[in-house]
Amino acid sequence: MQRRAESQEQTRLRITESAVELHGTVGPARTSISAVAAQAGVRRSTVYRHFPDEAALLDACSAHWSAANPPPDLGALAAIGDPDERLGVALGELHAFYGRTEPMLENLFRDETTVPLLQERFAAFHDYLDAARDTLMAGRRLRGASRRRTRAALGHAIAFSTWKSLVREQGLNDADTAALLSALVAGADPRER
Repeated sequence: MQRRAESQEQTRLRITESAVELHGTVGPARTSISAVAAQAGVRRSTVYRHFPDEAALLDACSAHWSAANPPPDLGALAAIGDPDERLGVALGELHAFYGRTEPMLENLFRDETTVPLLQERFAAFHDYLDAARDTLMAGRRLRGASRRRTRAALGHAIAFSTWKSLVREQGLNDADTAALLSALVAGADPRER
């Protein structure tokens, strides 16, 4: 009985890892249950036995991938008192995260507009980025237009699309990207000039 349970768990893991692999290479919108079954070396019926619908499979895939690829810890960042130092550390950690997870994130951002279930699940990452921006705003004593500009600059600085543009399209390394984005944030407050 225990051997059968272990075999079932191994099959479930193999299916989950196959879905993760396909989501990272072709994307969720282009991943069919048949493709997951073929990648896992099982029949479609086996996939459905473990995951009765696409939501269950997407949830397992997301949990598995997220556990292996956690984003920077906002609690640890919040513990850094100086806002500019906190920003530098955050950009370094976030850019390393983006570099490690680029293929998956690229596919998730691309496909979220066409896969409603993915859009619903991927909202958690957008919430994470909002919380990250709030963490990076802490301790910045700004008001009015300076506050709005700084929030916008921080949101832009931590966006995956900004990292991709500067690193992949413009050829900057992560250190130069972080320096440029830190200058952008500083420039949002006229008192910093």
